[in-house]
Amino acid sequence: MANKELLIKTLKHEKFTGGPVPWVPFAGVHAGKLTGYTATEVLKDEEKLFKSVLEVNRIYKPQGQPVVFDLQLEAEILGCELVWADDSPPSVRSHPLEDEAIVPCDCKIPRETDGRLPIVLNVMRRLKAEVGQDTLLYGLLCGPFTLASHLRGTDLFMDMYDDEDYVHRLLAFCTRVAKRLADYYLEAGMDVIAPVDPMISQISADHFADFVQGPYTELFDHIRAKGAYSAFFVCGDATRNIEGMCNTGCDSLHVDENVDLLAAKRITDAYNVALGGNIPLTTVMLTGNQQDNMKYVLDLYDSIADKTNFILAPGCDMPYDTPVENTIAAYIAASEPDKVREMVANYTLSDHSVAVELPDYASLKKPLIEIFTLDWATCAACTYMKYAVDAVMKDFAGKVDYEVYKYITPEEVGRMKQLGVKNLPSTYINGKLKFSSITPSRKDLEEALEQAFNEIKA
Repeated sequence: MANKELLIKTLKHEKFTGGPVPWVPFAGVHAGKLTGYTATEVLKDEEKLFKSVLEVNRIYKPQGQPVVFDLQLEAEILGCELVWADDSPPSVRSHPLEDEAIVPCDCKIPRETDGRLPIVLNVMRRLKAEVGQDTLLYGLLCGPFTLASHLRGTDLFMDMYDDEDYVHRLLAFCTRVAKRLADYYLEAGMDVIAPVDPMISQISADHFADFVQGPYTELFDHIRAKGAYSAFFVCGDATRNIEGMCNTGCDSLHVDENVDLLAAKRITDAYNVALGGNIPLTTVMLTGNQQDNMKYVLDLYDSIADKTNFILAPGCDMPYDTPVENTIAAYIAASEPDKVREMVANYTLSDHSVAVELPDYASLKKPLIEIFTLDWATCAACTYMKYAVDAVMKDFAGKVDYEVYKYITPEEVGRMKQLGVKNLPSTYINGKLKFSSITPSRKDLEEALEQAFNEIKA
């Protein structure tokens, strides 16, 4: 049986009969780490990208793998300025629609020759020829709601209250972009089309039903009509939208560590949707050791009573500096669970966090806003929560203290653990949780700050 058959059976929802579960390492820019290239190099150079993703396939032996993990590809073509980094995908700096609520004409929909698309499409064709017999290849594209956020900026969240018609029209355009990208990727040989939409975790279930469910149903119907599999990839605490996502008709759904996987699986099983996830990116894959990764994967494997419709994967795009040996350890645990069970029988997961001194919140002289993010430079949901606060902070310069943290070092992991941060991204004011996994409106932020000023005066 070809390596990919295990994943195909899962995407076809065939009954699990024991043994290994399918393994899909989402190694985006981390692929460059394996070959000594920076994130910018692998996302801008065809030969370096091809060499890197080929190395992912050789070392990590996946049943499925993405060719590229870059949610800014379409945004760049549509006029967003990007900020590039050596150890992460680029982030969006500017939003071409933030000053005017318009919808781009269909002539703006990306062509195969636009931007960096030729690089991606050529690598897809080459990788398909090289490893396609044994590996299902994922074509990842920017989901319609996140693309709309890239184009419109944080005003999109107010638009959902003030101009519903505009949001529907903008999402319709972004859905047409996604369908066009899906067609390009399918023609290049991709087996699974996976819209990645981290901003889904930032909206309510009602807003998901009103604005997002229809576009995604249309997109997944389009992919199914083309004879391909689909995966709905979301980051952050998307718990409230799991059922809505299942209702879109996707074949599979991927979630990160913010979501209780067992609770989510009870919902996805009811809809016969495969569920992928959700090895923690920082505390296990990045800062843990080999035994931590084996133990976590095995515990996850053993916790799932019925492994039908289950795909083992990192919670999101793997950090660039993830140790190779940790990812190999996760793969071994997925492929040989019985053998690994003996290896880690008496092992306890390590705590690699470092204790830090928290502010004396009771003695603050002025309000303190703290945003806790996975990595605000690379996580779209984190980025837009930060942008929302940044916009308000312009009016409070010197009156409010402001810190933004990334969940990528033992010190910041320790800080979040001590404060009791449960979900990312989250905004705290004066040490109290105010907004968790939802991008706040300007009005909500101003009201929260007003309350904080009053508490300090008291």
